[in-house]
Amino acid sequence: MCAQIHDTSHITYEGLLAGNEQFVQDALKLDPQYFEKLANGQKPPILWIGCADSRVPANQITNTAPGEIFVHRNIANMVIHTDMNMLSVLDYAVNVLEVKHVIVTGHYGCGGVIAAMGNQQFGLIDNWLRHIKDVYRLHTDELDAISNEAERASRLVELNVIENVNNLCKTTIVQNAWNNGRNLSVHGWVYSLSSGKITDLKVSHTNNGDLSDVFKLQK
Repeated sequence: MCAQIHDTSHITYEGLLAGNEQFVQDALKLDPQYFEKLANGQKPPILWIGCADSRVPANQITNTAPGEIFVHRNIANMVIHTDMNMLSVLDYAVNVLEVKHVIVTGHYGCGGVIAAMGNQQFGLIDNWLRHIKDVYRLHTDELDAISNEAERASRLVELNVIENVNNLCKTTIVQNAWNNGRNLSVHGWVYSLSSGKITDLKVSHTNNGDLSDVFKLQK
């Protein structure tokens, strides 16, 4: 679904292990207690739900250190209400780590989103991409009015983030946190591979007030 962007033939299995050795040496030079501090536990204020694309590493593009962002990644940064993996991460982040912000982060040029716009079969992943097709279905009029295919794909990336922010707000995990008076915000961002910049889609939520009544849950 994604074309090869640059040559990675120099990366080897052995090279990864050698890179780890260099990482340890460099980290200890800067702080002899670096790993001791990390081993003491984590209290990140952020849960990042992002795309599995190798070009979108959460810590690197936000200039944060290990221990500062709790990360869950999947194809096209989806929040699906039957995905026990995502829900388990969300539950742990909200109820154990007590994060203050959950951020759904998509990226322009997302291969999963582009694949969902077409009719080609790819295999098992087609069942996952179906959820993105549903986002297209919800916004057909707006998307079909965009004649440029690249611009249409970029808009679908944005709409996919917005819909998945809404999906987060509909979970019992997030709603129970709000019902219990927790200070929890849910946001939607899009990252640009070509510029390195993040766009805040301004779809932040701190309660379920924007949801349809049928999705507002009570304990």
